Amino acid sequence: MELWDVYDSNREKVGKTAVRGQGLEAGEYHVVVHIWLVNSEGNFLIQKRAASVEAAPNIWATTGGSALAGENSAAACARELYEEIGVRADMGKARLAFTEKRADCFCDIWIIRQSINIEDCKLQVEEVSEVKWASPGEIRFMIAQGTFWGYRYIEGLFSLVQADESESRPRKRSGFNS
Repeated sequence: MELWDVYDSNREKVGKTAVRGQGLEAGEYHVVVHIWLVNSEGNFLIQKRAASVEAAPNIWATTGGSALAGENSAAACARELYEEIGVRADMGKARLAFTEKRADCFCDIWIIRQSINIEDCKLQVEEVSEVKWASPGEIRFMIAQGTFWGYRYIEGLFSLVQADESESRPRKRSGFNS
């Protein structure tokens, strides 16, 4: 049985937990994380949902899930990445990119700049059937084909990652030589 902390609309804990699958009352929320692992080439590690999952079987998506009772967003991020694909998150290279407030959850979108070898992934077969690196263009194509989850924030995410990459590139020096 999976328990979630319950929050109010201001993301303050209300002092109770909810059982996954039993729903929340109006005005109650829980925390969800989406984890976007980005390698040094700017590609994203995506996963194909297992055929046996209830929601969106055989659809490509990012790693994610709900924070458990007593767990903060960063801990949920690290745990979900390890549980689903066997990758230990380098949280020193992680950042909370933004949060979407939805009907019953606060969805925290994490970016982790970490290159890994696909061969090192250990998939949770009940949840994930395959992983691969994909460029933003490949992900857009998959969304258009209906084979990738259509995250409404995807273009904003791609823009953030691209801006981060631009800022981290060395800049040419101009002016006089010293």
